[in-house]
Amino acid sequence: MTPPETPVSQFASADRLTPYRAGWIHFTNVAPILDSLLLPPGVTAITGVPTQMNAALLSGQVDIANISAVEFIRNADVLEALPDFSVAVLGPVYSVNLFHTRPLEELRRVALTAQSAMSVALLEVLLRGRGLSPTLERAEGEAETLLAQGFDGVLRIGDSALREWYGVVGPLTPETTMTGLPHAARGITVTDLAEEWFRLTGHPFTFAVWAYRKDNPPPPELVQVMREARRDGIGHLAAVAERHARKLGLPERVVQHYLWNFRYHLEAPDRLGLHEFAAKAVPGHAPLTFGPRPGEERTRSAAD
Repeated sequence: MTPPETPVSQFASADRLTPYRAGWIHFTNVAPILDSLLLPPGVTAITGVPTQMNAALLSGQVDIANISAVEFIRNADVLEALPDFSVAVLGPVYSVNLFHTRPLEELRRVALTAQSAMSVALLEVLLRGRGLSPTLERAEGEAETLLAQGFDGVLRIGDSALREWYGVVGPLTPETTMTGLPHAARGITVTDLAEEWFRLTGHPFTFAVWAYRKDNPPPPELVQVMREARRDGIGHLAAVAERHARKLGLPERVVQHYLWNFRYHLEAPDRLGLHEFAAKAVPGHAPLTFGPRPGEERTRSAAD
């Protein structure tokens, strides 16, 4: 599914000359948060892929975004994150995958997507952890197409990666489960990078946080409706999964398992994994800072 490039919501407020601007990466993995989100007056939103929203936040085009954790880490001197929002998993994520035709130790050329700095940084950490250094090249396209063109490995992310993963290891039958599906078929192995991270560290992996510039925190009204939308989405997960399964052309069981697998609250284990990844990926980074916890939001005047 390709995220739309046009604004998804637009509200104006008479008492706010400059709207607070949000930038959403609206992949399926955040559907339980964003699908039912109604922005309060004075807030606007656009959507895009991870690298677009990373750049939009850092350039000031948007004021808050669910950005790649690695960009939050790299820019921790100017960015702060909401304390209770994340896209994290403990174990497999199913949508950040390295498709490869050789064992990891024998990889020579790996195609990287330009859509995600996070997945590339994670792959680099995992390869270094194994003492591996294949050639990494930018190339876009479906995994099987790029493998046929001579790459030994192809890194794919997001909804496309989920569909392509299922295309290789599926189908599900009434007797099988998502966790029981194979990791290889038809000469292609699918290595789930979040699962590899868990094997390396024993911690969850946090792919994204909701970040903003330290000097421009979000209005409490926006954070509150985000929390309400998350409660609604998680409370109606089957309906969310059914809707997105139709869009993706995947079985509802696959999408429901995919969504209930995520950790959306940036809890202590998720922060632990985030700090460990920060140390491995960006040595010497500035301290990671997080906003006030629920019920302790600063007013805009207090933050100035």
